[in-house]
Amino acid sequence: MTVEAVLWDMDGTLLDSEKLWDIPLNEFVEKLGGTLSLATRQALVGSSTARTMGLLFAEAGVEPTDADLADGAAWITRRTEELFRAGLPWRPGAAEALRAVRDSGVPMALVTSTERRLTEVALDTIGRDLFDVTVCGDEVDRRNKPLPDPYLKAARLLGVDPTRCVAVEDSPTGVASAVAAGCTVLVVPCDVPVEQGERRVFRDSLVGVGLGTLTLLLDR
Repeated sequence: MTVEAVLWDMDGTLLDSEKLWDIPLNEFVEKLGGTLSLATRQALVGSSTARTMGLLFAEAGVEPTDADLADGAAWITRRTEELFRAGLPWRPGAAEALRAVRDSGVPMALVTSTERRLTEVALDTIGRDLFDVTVCGDEVDRRNKPLPDPYLKAARLLGVDPTRCVAVEDSPTGVASAVAAGCTVLVVPCDVPVEQGERRVFRDSLVGVGLGTLTLLLDR
C-alpha cells in the first residue's frame, strides 16, 4: 500500500517539550495549594485543555468556577509560551525524519492537542514549510484527542483516506485518537508507556525513519 500522508503529533513526538510543560503544570497546582502527583501528570500527557484544567483543580481539591478555569488556562498558556520561546529541544531523530519524509513529496500534517497560539511558537523551531496543514487542539470543536476528530480533520484537509495514512505519536491519548480515525500508528513512547494494540508499531526513536520505514507499516 502507498502512504497517502504522514500525520505528526508534536509534544513528546517531535519536540521534547513535555518536560517544559511540567514546569507550569506543577507551578499552577502549587499556586492552588496542592502538589501535582506523577499519576496525574502522566494522565495529562496529550490531553485537551479542558480535561487538563479539570484534573489540575481536582488535584488541589479546589472546585473551580468557569472563570477560574479560563483564568487558569490563560496563566498556563502564558507561562508555557515563555518557556517555548526560551528554546524547544528536539526528540532524537525527529528533525531528520521530518525532512526525509518532506523531501519524498508525501503530504504531511501536524496534529497536536496544543492550542494554536503555542503551536505557532513551536513552529518557529519545527518549521512551517514542512507541513501542508496543521490542526491544533482549539480547532476541533472541543473534540480533541483521544477522540478521532483531530486526525479525521487533518485527513479531510489533505484530501486523503485516513486508513492510508501513518500517524506518528508518543502517548496513549494520541495513539487512541489516531487509531480511532483509522490510521496506522508509529508509536515512539516518550514519558508515558503505550500499550500494544491494533494498527500500532513501536520504535525506540525516530532515528533513521523515512518514507520507506512508514510505507512498510501499511503492509503489516
